[in-house]
Amino acid sequence: MRDEWEHAHTDYTMPAQRQIPASLAESESDWRHYLERSTPNGWLIRYNAMAEALVSGKPMYLLHVTRDIDAIRTSRQLHVSTGCLVGALYCSPLASQREGLRPHNLGAYLLRTKPSTKPMIFEVTPDALIRPKGVDYLHLGAIHLRTYRRYQSFLTPAENDHLERAVLAGLRAAAVFLDVALRNAAGRATPAPEFIDQLSDAVAHVPFLGYLYFEVLSEYLMLHSATPETKTYAQAGELNNWLYKRLAFAAVDGMDQLFDLARFNPRHHRLIELIDGIEPHLSPGAADYVRRRLSHLFAQTALHPSQDAAAVTFQGADLSTLQKAAPGLIGQMIFREIRYMPRYQHLYHCFEKSKALEAWDYWNNEGIPTPFNGVIPKGEIGINPAYPRSAVRVWTAQQDSKGYLHPDDEITAVLTPHLASWWAPPRQRATHDATDGSRVELAPVARSPIPTRRSPMNGVPA
Repeated sequence: MRDEWEHAHTDYTMPAQRQIPASLAESESDWRHYLERSTPNGWLIRYNAMAEALVSGKPMYLLHVTRDIDAIRTSRQLHVSTGCLVGALYCSPLASQREGLRPHNLGAYLLRTKPSTKPMIFEVTPDALIRPKGVDYLHLGAIHLRTYRRYQSFLTPAENDHLERAVLAGLRAAAVFLDVALRNAAGRATPAPEFIDQLSDAVAHVPFLGYLYFEVLSEYLMLHSATPETKTYAQAGELNNWLYKRLAFAAVDGMDQLFDLARFNPRHHRLIELIDGIEPHLSPGAADYVRRRLSHLFAQTALHPSQDAAAVTFQGADLSTLQKAAPGLIGQMIFREIRYMPRYQHLYHCFEKSKALEAWDYWNNEGIPTPFNGVIPKGEIGINPAYPRSAVRVWTAQQDSKGYLHPDDEITAVLTPHLASWWAPPRQRATHDATDGSRVELAPVARSPIPTRRSPMNGVPA
């Protein structure tokens, strides 16, 4: 269990240490070296302001926004939600400056686009230097699968049968592309336009691919961007989060209302249009970057490290075989399918709190009061509600005309290791837009008497 959580975390100040499947054309170290040394903003992977704050041992200041401060005042509690941070209070960094607390550009985005929310300032005083280890939700598949197996008895035989049939149907429908991705990871070079169109079609059957697709493009934009805006943020030690926000909202209608990456599936011509509309000089290289990077990440996150990526095939394989060969992918698929079962809102805490408890235990033993989203250190950071050795204070905040935040009223409230309640709207099966193949599918969001903000990366839990 601990090995699985270690595998799902990344410390960008250390060399890559994960075991990966055999036959991959490029190792994780190869990619890390390329991303850090051969992209304009790659240096920010290791030397970003958030990592420096973590290892400083000094108090950290974090921004959280909420829709109902009155509920927090009344209950004197803050609950956490699942998502890319598993079970942490979603925040973004604040930099302490003479003029006040300056929001990270991710926080500035939240403040500008969520005017109905109330900003809150958290001061986290750690007991020691914080290890800069971030949880990478793309690597949580094996943990999702183990959790499902552990609580499988909570489902009826009919529910289990439906779940397995749905997952197997998705695998069979996307099997040709999944094999193409593995062969590309092992060194084959499929023409990029063909690869992107196959990927787009496969997302409808394997929604996890939409998350991979989006994360790869986000990485591409943030690391390669050369706009004055990006350079300004880089001088402050920050990757530019506005880039992938623009990408998501341009790619999928209604993404600003429900940030669901299962709907992210632009075809090749649309992908080029999207990148061209954000930063034109990056559009020529986008498709091939997606082909190479997504293929590698798919093999790395889907397959068990003992497997040979050149030998595994999804075509004709049964579910039992694939659970052993590709536990990461099967876990991600089960996790995303089970959320739409009619009874899941009642079983949510059984499955999700089990993972949160394990994450809290791992973070406590690793000395991590403030875990971050470790797909790439772009400023999504949370507060571990079960950490016993750090002091946490919280205030409401006022923003001045220059954008700086200032503490207002101190709130007598504590973070509790309690997950916000779950609510899932009715599912709408995939439909396709005539122009870009965008998938229309509703996904769950959390509701709680003590509102907490869900990750803008994952309006549904990742």
